[in-house]
Amino acid sequence: MSDFLQGLFSLTGRRAMVTGASRGLGQAIALGLAEAGADLVLTARAAGALEETAARIRALGREALCLALDQSDPASVAAPMEAAGRIDILVNNAGTEEVCPSEAVTPELWDRILDTNLRGAFFVTQAAARGMLARGQGSIVNLCSLTSFVGVPTAVPYGSSKSGLLGMTRALAAEWAPRGVRVNAIAPGYFRTALTEVFYQNEDWAQAMQARIPQGRFGEGRDLVGAAVFLASDASAYVTGQCLGVDGGYLGSI
Repeated sequence: MSDFLQGLFSLTGRRAMVTGASRGLGQAIALGLAEAGADLVLTARAAGALEETAARIRALGREALCLALDQSDPASVAAPMEAAGRIDILVNNAGTEEVCPSEAVTPELWDRILDTNLRGAFFVTQAAARGMLARGQGSIVNLCSLTSFVGVPTAVPYGSSKSGLLGMTRALAAEWAPRGVRVNAIAPGYFRTALTEVFYQNEDWAQAMQARIPQGRFGEGRDLVGAAVFLASDASAYVTGQCLGVDGGYLGSI
């Protein structure tokens, strides 16, 4: 690879925050950003849960700061965001999901999902973006979902939160583009993680769903790394307000 291309995708000298980085997709993205040269700020509800991710990042020769952050509570966001210091890249990965027939959804369930996936993501973004806007440079990547585009039965609160996150991505991109801050999103397809494991316990569902994915397999954490590095780096300097589906061709086939 030429020096020019390496430079486009390099994150050396940049500091990236990944929320929900203790496991699953967040962990995979954090490790990928570190591989590209970034130092990391990792957040989860309990800082201790981040130690495995942090150790793997430090083994790559990058810095890793672990912070406790419960983004479902906006009042708890200010202190860890201040402790994080300069943030050049923010990946909003933290989220929650609960399968529930719509007629059984309670206000408490609705609030729990929307407060984390949408409201919390906004206020974390707002806090991180203040420094980016002051410096005139930054990249924000939101983890949306297939449910940002299609309806999924028994996932109405989750789908509503992720549709809202896509709307937030586009609105912030339009507002902040003149000030040098880009806002994009990734929509993962069907990835087997702790959050989605309840679906995969149903073997009939898993087999039927896999058959509908043109590439014929479910996603793995490493499948998101290239998209995340692209959107975080100068390789996407003229890209903002976009949502990149990483789904094995699922959305394109329906």
